[in-house]
Amino acid sequence: MQGDGFFFQAFVYLTAAVVSVPIAKKAGLGSVLGYLLAGIIIGPFGLSFTGQGGQDVMHFAEFGVVMMLFLIGLELQPSLLWRLRGPILGMGGLQVGLSVALITSMAMLMGMTFKVSLAIGMTLALSSTAIVLQTLKEKSLMKTDAGQSSFAVLLFQDIAVIPMLAIMPLLASADLADTHIQAGHNGTVWIDGLPGWGHALAVIAVIAAIILAGMFLVRPFFRAIAKTQLRELFTAAALLLVIGIALLMSKVGLSPALGTFLAGVVLANSEYRHELEGDIEPFKGLLLGLFFIAVGSSIDFGLISSNPGQIGLIVGGLMCAKLVILLVLGRVFKMGNDQNILFAFSLAQGGEFAFVLFSFAVQNNVFSESLANPLIAAVAISMALTPLLLLVNEKVFQPRFGTKESESREADKIDEENPVIIAGFGNFGSIIGRLLRANDVSITVLEQDSDKVELLRKLGLKVFYGNAARHDLLHSAGAEKAKLLVLAVGDSEKNLEICNVARKHFPHLIIFARASGRSQAYELLDAGIDHVYRETLDTSLKAGIDVLRALGFRSYHAHRITKTFRLHDEESIDELRHLRHDQKKYIGHARQRIEDLEQLLLSELKEAHEHHDAGWDTVSMREEFGGKQADK
Repeated sequence: MQGDGFFFQAFVYLTAAVVSVPIAKKAGLGSVLGYLLAGIIIGPFGLSFTGQGGQDVMHFAEFGVVMMLFLIGLELQPSLLWRLRGPILGMGGLQVGLSVALITSMAMLMGMTFKVSLAIGMTLALSSTAIVLQTLKEKSLMKTDAGQSSFAVLLFQDIAVIPMLAIMPLLASADLADTHIQAGHNGTVWIDGLPGWGHALAVIAVIAAIILAGMFLVRPFFRAIAKTQLRELFTAAALLLVIGIALLMSKVGLSPALGTFLAGVVLANSEYRHELEGDIEPFKGLLLGLFFIAVGSSIDFGLISSNPGQIGLIVGGLMCAKLVILLVLGRVFKMGNDQNILFAFSLAQGGEFAFVLFSFAVQNNVFSESLANPLIAAVAISMALTPLLLLVNEKVFQPRFGTKESESREADKIDEENPVIIAGFGNFGSIIGRLLRANDVSITVLEQDSDKVELLRKLGLKVFYGNAARHDLLHSAGAEKAKLLVLAVGDSEKNLEICNVARKHFPHLIIFARASGRSQAYELLDAGIDHVYRETLDTSLKAGIDVLRALGFRSYHAHRITKTFRLHDEESIDELRHLRHDQKKYIGHARQRIEDLEQLLLSELKEAHEHHDAGWDTVSMREEFGGKQADK
């Protein structure tokens, strides 16, 4: 792609991304599936806009994966890796080991030799780091048990590629001619012609060189660049580091992403970590999207249509085998049903490293290109199916199985009646409960998380297990005689559900409700709840007071303007909730409210200066009193 061809290809890919991704996200499919569908549409088996340059784009777009692995490495300080060694080595090691064993056995049953079967088993045991992390991040699932477990397994897989690349040349077959060049290599590979043990030593030497350079050379290099105080030069240096390592790894026949990942881990404790993250992130996001489009456009529908049964069998066998292994692992590591299903569906596909490993296997005479092509097509299809699988899990499996575990346990029998009922005893509810107990106020606590109930009981707290949204449970908890109901559940929908049940069956209750933000506050106010508390508001205002005092404002003034801010903000909540469905009016009134508040606070500040308002300030009063005593 040169000249006008390059600009045309760039225009096509950017247009496909800008058009398809918003539509996919609007339809609830997520950006990854949007990118993949865009690639299919503009690819050679769609509108054919990519022409013969699709493979060139794929090689270029692979730098998105390279940069993503570099950023992941920067987040993983060696101390964090050591703390996570349990789930990484335990869950990740078992997943890779069991997957390799099962897929290798399946390949041997189909008549392949052990060496070929092992190469296929190692490659197909890996999952897609790019698609899984991007999709889980978009759905805000990274902090869940399934998200953390998926990350640990993916991390082990990324590290496992290193020994896989070292082992692959040892599986070479003397019957195959070396007629293929590894995809992604720029020119001749330096280690061509070396025996298998020579390849392995070269791999170890290059990895050791990257680690040592990261520890002793890269930091002085960036220190010198930082002294120039030129931001664009630092960005250029960051890109030079990533591209240089990628080029070095390609020259010795290794995965560029693995090299940059190792470099990121080595630099995780560097003082330049945040600058590197900020400079690489925009390039990573754009190139990662380009990579997903390239994956979609590279799916060989001609090969699939000529061998639909074979490709379908590979895809089905691969995903079913990995699903079974992942579900068993989730059960062994005591994950809940909903998290276990999400964990299994997230990692059931093949990964982007399969493109590298299969090409590497062909180049090193492990098996022929005719065998690799249907396997590559199957991996691409499995990657494209992953966002759909997660969507099916979200819409079909989670509603049916997500609460099965909690429903399988009967609610506790409640043998007490107290003036206050608290639904939810996490960070928010527990503080309220402890405060009430400290003032001799009796409370009845309802909590739906069975694990949390057991933990709280071990801490000596009396907590009842059960779903507070059930009318009968609230009744047995003494809601008819109670005075107050505190809604402190973290799930906004569940909070609103409990609120509606309480308002319908126990209208005398005064309800105090937790809201995660303005949107939930609007819904609770619409439901008739007058006492709504946004969980971060008080902390934010307290921090604001301390910031103002640190800047030299007197304590009295800082507290007064914070109180004014709070009153004005609460008034705006009540006003804006009636306008939130009309976006134009909502934005107009919200902007006016912001401007009015700023003018009000500025006028108070000016008035305080004009009247020399010292107010009360315990710190300055102590300082002044201490000074007077010293004068005496």
